[in-house]
Amino acid sequence: MRAESNDDIKILVADDEESVRDVVRQTLEEEGYIVHEARDGNEAVQAIARYPYNVVLTDLKMPGIGGDQVLDEVRSISPDTAVIIITAHGSTGLAVNLMHRGAAWYIEKPFDICDLRVRVAKCVQEQRLRSENTMLRSELRHRYQTSKLIGNSPAMQQIHRMVALVADKTSTVLITGETGTGKELVARAIHYDGPRGNQPLVCVNCGGIPGNLLEDELFGHVRGAFTGAHQHRIGRFELANHGTLFLDEIGTMPLDLQVKLLRVLQDREFQKLGGTATIKVDVRIIAATNVDLTEKIRKGEFREDLYYRLNVIPIHVPPLRQRREDIEPLVLHFVRNFCIQQHLPQKQVSETAMKHLVAFDWPGNVRQVENAVEMAVALSGDRLLLDLADFPMVECASSGEPVPQSIDIPEDGSISTPSFPASSVSSSSAACKPRAATRNARHPCSVSSGRPLSRS
Repeated sequence: MRAESNDDIKILVADDEESVRDVVRQTLEEEGYIVHEARDGNEAVQAIARYPYNVVLTDLKMPGIGGDQVLDEVRSISPDTAVIIITAHGSTGLAVNLMHRGAAWYIEKPFDICDLRVRVAKCVQEQRLRSENTMLRSELRHRYQTSKLIGNSPAMQQIHRMVALVADKTSTVLITGETGTGKELVARAIHYDGPRGNQPLVCVNCGGIPGNLLEDELFGHVRGAFTGAHQHRIGRFELANHGTLFLDEIGTMPLDLQVKLLRVLQDREFQKLGGTATIKVDVRIIAATNVDLTEKIRKGEFREDLYYRLNVIPIHVPPLRQRREDIEPLVLHFVRNFCIQQHLPQKQVSETAMKHLVAFDWPGNVRQVENAVEMAVALSGDRLLLDLADFPMVECASSGEPVPQSIDIPEDGSISTPSFPASSVSSSSAACKPRAATRNARHPCSVSSGRPLSRS
């Protein structure tokens, strides 16, 4: 693994002893850093005001402005700059206090050169990680903001308006809708469009974790809480502090755990498994479900008081069959994305294929559309036009044929790529099985796998 270059890292060394400055400068320049010097605190403050430094090493005791004032100046001008205090023996107590005020570390004179290298390298690495984290959060915020929700139907426009209204609030949101409609995307849009967008969004699939483990997952535990609990564990509520906790498939949560969740929603505090300390959190809750919670309440499977706590702001995401005008933009969006991901030239969808895609009911909703488009792009070879035969599930539904459960690849691996004009694609043309055979002839594959037609 190649080490990262340091030639873009700028460091300021402030000390009234020239010999100390020379040793530090030579040591750090050998590591590839750009090093500037300041003979006292006044020069250091002037340099900090003119130049953005990654790290500042400052002596604690200097004529005029001392290292404590240099630290304060750095914190006010450039909070991301790391400050390392250089102190003489006997001043370590003050140096430790300065760490509480924002200093990254301190080193004592006479200091070890290797220790200096390690401390500076650690500060630089932490700064790079913070920068990367900020960049990734920015990318996530851009990716999942409201404008990234695909669809122009009246239902989607209403969801856009609801997200815009509630994003900057702290109220609990309950998102309902069938599987695959995009409930998590709505939750992400709410989070990243609001003031918590730079804080964590922690997602928990309540249906994917056994009930006896879900409590530990949400609240964490202390060491010795149960057999095998050899160390403390931070739960999802703590991880989401100051951010958002998204509870998907909330309808599957066991009744005994629903009581504990209700308390957190009411008091914003909880105790870890086996713990006695009360932990307070500032977390916004967004929940989602694909079942009718009112029906589960009637059956005694979901607490009515928890339902009302969750359903403060309800948002319903309709299935695709009720908003068919969103299917075409979704198909085009997924085609474009998969072509980019797979480094393929941009493909188009024939008018005939699009007409049948829009007419199809898509029981798996957006997720099923995404899977179907991914398969079509991957198996269409070098052709730039996707036709109905590239969507066998839709084609079979259009012709009334049973849907095949796999794609058969010829054992000899022979490749034939006849040319078919787009106009020849028709829902009323040959039956589904011969069309599937033609499809196999068009797609070069070397393995007979029987890949499922859809992951939904």
